[in-house]
Amino acid sequence: QVPLVESGGGLVRPGGSLRLSCVASGRIFSSSMMGWFRQAPGKEREFVAFISCSSGVSHYVDSVRRRYIISSDKSKNTVYLQMNSLIPEDTATYFCAATRSSWSTNRNDYNYWGQGTQVIVSS
Repeated sequence: QVPLVESGGGLVRPGGSLRLSCVASGRIFSSSMMGWFRQAPGKEREFVAFISCSSGVSHYVDSVRRRYIISSDKSKNTVYLQMNSLIPEDTATYFCAATRSSWSTNRNDYNYWGQGTQVIVSS
């Protein structure tokens, strides 16, 4: 069973919006901090946002703070990333991940990963 499954990527024009979804197994969702990372071609995978599925506390990288919203739905074991005011620099493959750490932006602390969903921002 794949632990995390992302969906919702696609092609969008600058200024547009997309919502990514990540469905996790119940065991992972209930005991983890859920995060989103992204990796642009030729670049390292970088932290985007995380949310505690128990407390709802969230944190964002500065470049997306006023444009993205991370949220979770316990009834669906799902984490969302609402992305607004998209710019070409947001183009990347977005990955959902889970960690048992209480606060981490380091990808090496995340134990479970999805397969990624591609986001392309272009006119």
